[in-house]
Amino acid sequence: MGEYNGAEYIVINEVPSPRANHGQKISLLPLVFLIFYEVSGGPFVVEDSVNAAGPLLALVGFLVFPFIWSVPEALITAEMGTMFPENGGYVVWVSSALGPYWGFQLGWMKWLSGVIDNALYPVLFLDYLKSGIPALGGGLPRMLAVLALTIILTYMNYRGVTIVGWVAVLLGIFSILPFVVMGFISIPKIKPKRWLVADVHNVDWNLYLNTLFWNLNYWDSISTLSGEVENPKKTLPKALFYALILVVPGYFFPLLTGTGAIPLQRDLWTDGYFSDVAKIVGGVWLRWWIQGAAAISNMGMFVAEMSSDSFQLLGMAERGMLPELFAKRSRYGTPLVGILFSASGVILLSWLSFQEIIAAENFLYCFGMILEFIAFVRLRIIAPASPRPYKIPVGTIGATLMCIPPTILICVVLFFSSLKVMIINLVAVAIGLVMQPCLKHIEKKKWLRFSASSDLPDIHAATRDNNSLID
Repeated sequence: MGEYNGAEYIVINEVPSPRANHGQKISLLPLVFLIFYEVSGGPFVVEDSVNAAGPLLALVGFLVFPFIWSVPEALITAEMGTMFPENGGYVVWVSSALGPYWGFQLGWMKWLSGVIDNALYPVLFLDYLKSGIPALGGGLPRMLAVLALTIILTYMNYRGVTIVGWVAVLLGIFSILPFVVMGFISIPKIKPKRWLVADVHNVDWNLYLNTLFWNLNYWDSISTLSGEVENPKKTLPKALFYALILVVPGYFFPLLTGTGAIPLQRDLWTDGYFSDVAKIVGGVWLRWWIQGAAAISNMGMFVAEMSSDSFQLLGMAERGMLPELFAKRSRYGTPLVGILFSASGVILLSWLSFQEIIAAENFLYCFGMILEFIAFVRLRIIAPASPRPYKIPVGTIGATLMCIPPTILICVVLFFSSLKVMIINLVAVAIGLVMQPCLKHIEKKKWLRFSASSDLPDIHAATRDNNSLID
């Protein structure tokens, strides 16, 4: 993936950062599965790609899209996450390159995108169970179930990120195994000609691109847990590499076996259809296994996303961007206020439909990624001599060229967004533009206490004195 040069964690001004030890750190294996759940969670919800574009384009999309989007994003996360191994993650990258105002804007958009994303998982969990428990299909029982599930999973985050990491490992293994079994069982039934079905004149490009984008993004989310990782300068790049190997085949091969083993009925390929494929291929027992794995996977994605969102707020508070109360940790070392804010957002947004959630979060995420790409290239220009424990083996021109294909893809995704989604998200962006000056005014009036952690290094030194770095 790149090169590891053995440098210590010394940020732009070359002052080591003493880190407080808030309990047990995340090791390699739990980190791999946390990334797995941040990005994927298994091949659930990829069925819409077949519905939107047919088997051929679905397979091509999940084979080609990772090289356009996932690989560049993972590489940038590895370099920047080891350059700034603290819980602010991408907020710190952008603040260092573009200033705290734009760092805050990125933090607002990414946090809101993550909360919108997390609102999806309790809903999907109940969708997979409602065939066996019809009462969960709607009304008061469903609302109470969403609330109860959110509280239970939120409590798991409160108990500690290390626990979340090992839970993610167990849930991940359980989620992947049924598709391995289905793959072997389906081999005698596969007809390769079924993979070649395509109708480019009958493609729902909005659904197709949003499905690909949603299933293969969020690689950068793990950066907001960098401060909780054991030896992040070595562990983070390795974990991203192993997670990439886990995620991409984990999408492609179930699609390959599913579309090849049964006759195509394109309109049936919607959320949860893999359970029907499993019944056709292996019987009722396999269907129940995949339904259980899907439900469990949603739990894994919820706890991973909430960990990332809440630690991001903690990291922003440690940099003085949010009130000090967001930096307070529980006795388990977790950001209590950040967890409560993230859980509240999930409950408030859980009424949205699946398609609305995906479209809304993708729009906000696209804006945030543009800022990250700019920060990545700018830091290569203004701080070329700053130590990077992991560095992508390309120069400034190569770094710039690497960001062009995913930026073009972002523009395409935004172009196909509906007017409703565009208006809602532009309002959300406008709120962030106003919120940061309002928080500064609150800080000036001393209505709330703001303070930057003395343990953290000065991330703006390079922009003030780049010549001293070169010397």
